[in-house]
Order: sequence, then structure tokens, then C-alpha cells
Amino acid sequence: MLSQFLFKKIDNAQLVVFRIFYGLLVSAECYGAIATGWVRRTLIEPKFTFSFIGFEWLQPLPGNGMYVYFGIMGTLGILITIGYKYRYSALAFALMWTGVYLMQKTSYNNHYYLLMLLAFIMAFLPAQKDASLDAKLNPKLHSHAMPNWVRWTIILQLFIVYTYASVAKLYGDWLDFSIIELLMKSKSDYFLIGDLLQEKWVHKIVAFFGIFFDLLIVPALLWKPSRKIAFVLAIFFHLFNSIVFQIGIFPYLSLAFTVFFFEPQTIRNLFLKTKKVVVEQTQILPKNRKWILGILGGYFLVQLILPLRHHAFQDDVLWTEEGHRLSWRMMLRSRSGTIRYRVVNKKTDKVTFIDLGDYLTKKQRRRVACYPDFAWQFAQHLKKDYANKGEDVQVFVTNKVKINQGEYYKFIDPKVDLASVPWKHFAHNDWILPSQKE
Repeated sequence: MLSQFLFKKIDNAQLVVFRIFYGLLVSAECYGAIATGWVRRTLIEPKFTFSFIGFEWLQPLPGNGMYVYFGIMGTLGILITIGYKYRYSALAFALMWTGVYLMQKTSYNNHYYLLMLLAFIMAFLPAQKDASLDAKLNPKLHSHAMPNWVRWTIILQLFIVYTYASVAKLYGDWLDFSIIELLMKSKSDYFLIGDLLQEKWVHKIVAFFGIFFDLLIVPALLWKPSRKIAFVLAIFFHLFNSIVFQIGIFPYLSLAFTVFFFEPQTIRNLFLKTKKVVVEQTQILPKNRKWILGILGGYFLVQLILPLRHHAFQDDVLWTEEGHRLSWRMMLRSRSGTIRYRVVNKKTDKVTFIDLGDYLTKKQRRRVACYPDFAWQFAQHLKKDYANKGEDVQVFVTNKVKINQGEYYKFIDPKVDLASVPWKHFAHNDWILPSQKE
């Protein structure tokens, strides 16, 4: 019965229109990253780039190479939009975006992770079979149908993202609105709405609307009686996020996802202007269905487990940050800290205090001061830097970290040589001191 449901043929208008939106938006994201200076600030100007641990070999291209890199990705977005060499274009974009995602995390955003997942999903979906150059050049490719599992793959991915985002908000600093107040302080100079965003009643609305929207939006869009109201609320929610938090294309990508919840013929009438499509139903199941079900089952099992992994680590994820990434814990905390690096020559015992400004940008210095993986990686970098000068050194840090509007507490054990300890991906790093907050 499950196979019959998932492999039933349905109208592919939703996927085709989403492909067009997706291609336009990723193209705008890549070209916009060049135009706004994001590429320059994040990938060209820094002397040292913080990649994901284990991917240190993946570094930005020298000189102005990253402008070319993002220019190619933007062009791939256009090719995706028009459906030309779609499989190659979509897969190339997925690989290149993954490269950007892994080579730097100073500007980490959960939405970059979502786009990476979506890029690979889209590369393997039959999104080029209508309203595309591929279908025009090869009429045998043209089709108005797709298997039902395609639509439900997107919907289930969204459901996981929104549900985990909602549940993560059920903690003290969100429920007492203090984190909302902190996030809004930096928006006080916004034209027209700056003062409004400082009001307590606005913080309460944002807090509760955020919880219930994330929890209910997918079911509300699936249920026909509530679909239009949910869509209107989605427009308000995502435009609010776009204006207030300025997070690029992602509010608009989230709105583009809503095409999967409306009737295919409605989508055709609005965007494709084609006549009514009747999809011929056949009961013949594809021979590779077990492979498809196995891959989808394995993928979603990982998606369900990853956001929960922090429960297996010691202490609170808000303090340690271990297990925070890849878990849809969005806009939940603000971290600040102070840090001082002390380099000790093993032979001479000479002590050198590091001026972070000699190595890092302002944004990188903020990350190093309060995120454990950044602090550890910079210690490794210092060890290599001094080794190149012929010195074998130890690296110690003294730092304090504050979460949200709390107090500053000691974060890293000052007696541990960070340059000599390994990073643990799947266990607690013992040199992170226990949280002292009651």
C-alpha cells in the first residue's frame, strides 16, 4: 500500500514551478553575495578561513577566484531556471554550494545547510520534464507526471525543519522573551519599525507566533480548509523575517515551497498557463522502487537523528555548542565572549600573548572568543604558524563567555594545551568547562 501511494503518478506542475523559483533564487543569492561584498568579506579578505573541522583542506580559491566561483554558481542557477542540462547544472550547483558551506563557518546560517540539502534533493528529482529547454530539445523527455514520493520528500523535509525549530524554542530565554528583546535591540535604528520592535508586547507576539507557526504551518497548508489562511500567515511571517533579520533569499525560498501544497492545476493556471492535465494512472511499480525507498528511508532517518544528537553530550548545548549545528536551532541564542591566547615555547618557556588582530577579522575574533571549535581551530593554526618558524609551542587560552543576557563565566580550561588535544566530533570535549548557570 505504501509503494502504491508513493509511486502513484501525479501532475508535476508543483515541482516544475518550484524549479523555476529555486533557480532564480539561488542565482540571486550567488550574484548578490558578490554585489553586497559578502564574498569579499568572508572568503577573500580573511588571512585564515575557519572551515568545518575535517575539511581544512577545503580553502577559498586564491586572489579573486571566489568571485569566479560564485559567478559560475549564479550562472548554474539560471540554467536550472530554464531547465538546460538540468541534471548536470543542478548537481554542479549542489557540489559547489556544499564546497562553500564546508570551507567557511564564520558566517554560518542554518539556511545555508537547508539549501545544501535541497540542492542535492533537486539534483535527483525529475524537475526538467516540463517548461524546460531539455524537454523542448528532447520531446521524449517531456512529461506532465511525476511519482508522488517527489512531492512528499519536499514536504517531509520541511516538516522536520519546522518541527525541530519549534521544539527548540521551548526553553527559558525564549519563553521569558529575553532572547527576543536581545535580538531586537540591534534593530532599534530601523526606519519606521525600529521603535516598534522594542515594545514588550511585540516580543511576546514574535515569541509565541514563532513557536506556533513553525509547529503548525505544514499541517495547516496540507489541510485544505486552512490552506489559504496559512498561506497568508506564511507571507507575513517570511516577509517579517526578511525585513527584520535580513537573511537573504531564504524567506522567499520558504514561500516558494508552498507551491507543493496547492492543487497542481491551480499552479498550472497561475504560472504555466497550460490546459487541464489528466495524468494517466498505471499500477505498474518501478523495478528500482526498493532502492528509492531505501535511500529515502536512510536519508530521513539521519535527518531525524542529527538534531537530537546534542542530548547524548554532556551539559547544555546552549553552553557547549556541541550538537548545535545541523539541528534547526534557529535564532535561539546570542553569544559573546573575551579570550586571550598564550603561546609557550616548549624549549625556552618563552611566553607570547597573541594579538588576534594580526591574524583574524573582527567577525572571526568574535567567533573565536565564544565558540569552542573556533577557539580550538585557531590554536591548531597558531601551532602550525610557530612550527613554520621552527618553534614547538603549547597554546593556552583564558576566556569567558556569556549566553544571551546572562553573566560571563569561564568557558575553556586555561590549563589545557588546546594545540595538543584532538577535537571530538561525537563526544563531549572535556576542556569545555561545565556551565555555572543555575
